[in-house]
Amino acid sequence: MKKIATALLLGAVGWLGAWALGTDRHSYEAVNGLNIVNVWTFDRIHTGKAYTDHAICNTKARTATMLGGVVYVSRSEERLAVHEGDSVMQAVVHRFAVADGSELPDLPLTLDGRPYGGLLAAACIGRDDFGHLWVAPTTSDAKTTVPVYLVDTSTGELTLVTEMMKGGYPQRTDYLDVMGDLTLEQAECNIMTISGSNALPGYNAIYRWHADQHGEWEGGFDGDPLIYAIDFYPNDKTGFALAPVVKMVYGTNDDDRYSGELFYIDCNDASPVLYDVNGNIWDTFENVDSALLPAPRCNGMTEFQLDGRSFLAYAFSDMNDDGTCQAMIAELGDGAALAGMTPYWLLPADGLGTINDGGLRVHCLVVDVDIEDGEEVATLLTFKSYNGLAIYKIGKNVTPAGPSTTGDLDGNGVVDVDDLNIIINMMLGKAEKTTAADTNGDGNVDVDDMNIIINIMLGKG
Repeated sequence: MKKIATALLLGAVGWLGAWALGTDRHSYEAVNGLNIVNVWTFDRIHTGKAYTDHAICNTKARTATMLGGVVYVSRSEERLAVHEGDSVMQAVVHRFAVADGSELPDLPLTLDGRPYGGLLAAACIGRDDFGHLWVAPTTSDAKTTVPVYLVDTSTGELTLVTEMMKGGYPQRTDYLDVMGDLTLEQAECNIMTISGSNALPGYNAIYRWHADQHGEWEGGFDGDPLIYAIDFYPNDKTGFALAPVVKMVYGTNDDDRYSGELFYIDCNDASPVLYDVNGNIWDTFENVDSALLPAPRCNGMTEFQLDGRSFLAYAFSDMNDDGTCQAMIAELGDGAALAGMTPYWLLPADGLGTINDGGLRVHCLVVDVDIEDGEEVATLLTFKSYNGLAIYKIGKNVTPAGPSTTGDLDGNGVVDVDDLNIIINMMLGKAEKTTAADTNGDGNVDVDDMNIIINIMLGKG
């Protein structure tokens, strides 16, 4: 029987090689009454070849978001597509279920019925606050506009929302933030991006566009599409360089919820800085405990509220300086100030990966807060291009991960080939099927349960 088990194991590993999930295999201490658990991980450190063989392990798969229970990863220039004699390297959006990481059909992007692609054509992907997915390309300083497209999540067809004018200072743009309703049907909308440079000192243009509900798009700074930042932290900076990221902060009441009057900017040589729409600095990491200072070359952050508290999730390390692409979750200080932050967790505890992504720097962090069993629970996506992604749950009643007995069918405390033999015998009708062997809880004992045991044996589950 062990020969059969070995043959099945090798065969299963062969066809599972392109896809296998895991967890970060760490238990995290509760902090101030909140627990956290890793739901699943797909990255270099924990799933290895399964991740590195996948199409999203590519420097052109730069950003990810989460919407309606689905993780969306956008990759530019993925596959050659030919339409009416014209060929293009088409952009593709890859999808995974938030609940269990299962891979969903991908979305090859089209525009006006033709394959959509080209150089970094879908460099940035995100969601608005009313259930709409969008993508936008990187634009060079030769481009005077920034197009933003809605994505049909059933077909991959794009619809142009608007082309945002850069005004009199057209510079390169990479990563956008959207707040409100892109369709303008249910709320106002604000879109922001930051001018970037491949070299210091960088540029200092902040681009912003606004439309009222049922209104028309216009420049977001009193009708102008840009302002020039004068104040920086550290104060010897004069511009934003290398993949600058912007993230607007939600207002505290219904009237200003989607106004985005405060926003963070994070770029290659500094920690996140909070600005207002007049370009003034509101808050910095100047008075933050030095142990909470992020590595200077990783960019990304988002604020969220949970259990009546304000938190900041921010990129803490990247693949440089012995980093492992971790995110820090910290509770903000009094008045949602950066000073006085309380650290909660570094995620994953051992990181996502250590491979240079070619200088992209951007680290995507997305949080949804929902009610589960009568309590607020936050679902967090952390994604670092070319290194991996993970999903976490945070809440009072979230059960921390502990030693797993899944797959230990003979009860000896180890998941090994003997357990695999047991489940194979069950599948062959040579042993009575048990509830413990139904490792995925679907009511059957079949190859899916065998795969789970194999992944545990390989350290991938």
